[in-house]
Amino acid sequence: MRRSSGLVSTAAHTLRRTGMTLVTAVVATVGLAACGTESAGTDAGVNSPAGGVKDRPGTAFSKMLDEVAETCPADGPPQAPPTGPANSVPPGAQETPPSDAVEPIAPTAGPEVELNARDWCAGHLHEERVTQALWDLKNPSPADVRSILNDLGYIDERIHGLRKSGTATRFSLDLRDRGGRLCMAGSAAGARTVVDMCVAPATGPFKPGRRKQ
Repeated sequence: MRRSSGLVSTAAHTLRRTGMTLVTAVVATVGLAACGTESAGTDAGVNSPAGGVKDRPGTAFSKMLDEVAETCPADGPPQAPPTGPANSVPPGAQETPPSDAVEPIAPTAGPEVELNARDWCAGHLHEERVTQALWDLKNPSPADVRSILNDLGYIDERIHGLRKSGTATRFSLDLRDRGGRLCMAGSAAGARTVVDMCVAPATGPFKPGRRKQ
């Protein structure tokens, strides 16, 4: 009986060791799985496309352009100014124009003929909103102008040539969108601020072209 008891004790001890080994293995496996999950979560955060963050300013910029041009025509050429008198002369009547009268001449170059109807309309609205925002700046620095433009929704990637020139700060805005060629050329100088629309190349790097005359 003593020998049998010894065998039982030995068997029980062996079972306890085996059970502890299994528990240890299970815990280790769970730990590794948890580490793997945490690592995967960390890697997912690190390897997530940075474009998701960078795209948000671009999306907001496109939304701003749409909002500014909301009331503008969708497409078509800009309307040229009339080339004749607004009121017709009754048949048989003779009218002598004043000696200083100048007949309007249809434009042949510049934004008037190179921008589509949407950009031509939106260009005037951009001129107004940027000019009003910069008007009250006293001796504006490039940093001041950039801050105002950013607040209006113009992102850094679309602000070019920002530099001090005498008492003014000059800049250009690349507003090309949907195949358009619209751009702005501005000079921030307080009450002497001037912002004009211009024509940029249809494709390729930004370069401000002809301005409105």
